[in-house]
Amino acid sequence: MDKKKVCGQRSQWKKIKSVDKMRLSKNFTMEELCRSATAERHGIRNWPATEDEEHKVRENLRYLCFDVLQPLRDYVGRPIIVNSGYRTKEVNRLVGGVNNSQHLTGEAADLRIESTKQGREWAEWIMDNCDFDQMLLESNGKSVWLHVSAKRDKELNRRVFKKMKV
Repeated sequence: MDKKKVCGQRSQWKKIKSVDKMRLSKNFTMEELCRSATAERHGIRNWPATEDEEHKVRENLRYLCFDVLQPLRDYVGRPIIVNSGYRTKEVNRLVGGVNNSQHLTGEAADLRIESTKQGREWAEWIMDNCDFDQMLLESNGKSVWLHVSAKRDKELNRRVFKKMKV
C-alpha cells in the first residue's frame, strides 16, 4: 500500500479542523486522548492548563491521529483503545513517566494491545505505512501496550522501534 495514500492526509485534517475543535480525526477525540484513569483516581484534571497550551497539544494530537492512529484504526477495522495520550506533569509523575515524555506535549499515545504478537503486528504495519517518531512495546508485568509517538515536523521523526520490558 502506498504510504502517502494511507497516512498524513492533510486535506482531511484541514476539513475536520474547521468543523470541530474537539474531534481530532474520524474516530478520535480530544477528550479520549486526554482521559486518564490515574487522573480520575487522584482527582486531577488531565487537560492543558492554558488556552495556548491546549492549542499546541490539540494540534500535536491531531497530527498523531492523522498520521498514525486513524490509519491504524482503518487498517485493523475496529476501535483502538488509547490507555494514555496527553498527560499533565502531575499525571506523568504519578504513572512513572520520564521528565521529557512526549505525552506531556500530546505527541504520544499508549495503545492497549491483547498480546506482544498483536503489538509487533501493529508496529510492523506502522513502520511500513506511517511516519512516526518512536514506538515502544512495553509491559508492567500485568498488561502490555504499544507506545507510539509522532512529531509534526517530520524531519525530527526518528522512526525508532524498541521492545521494552516485555
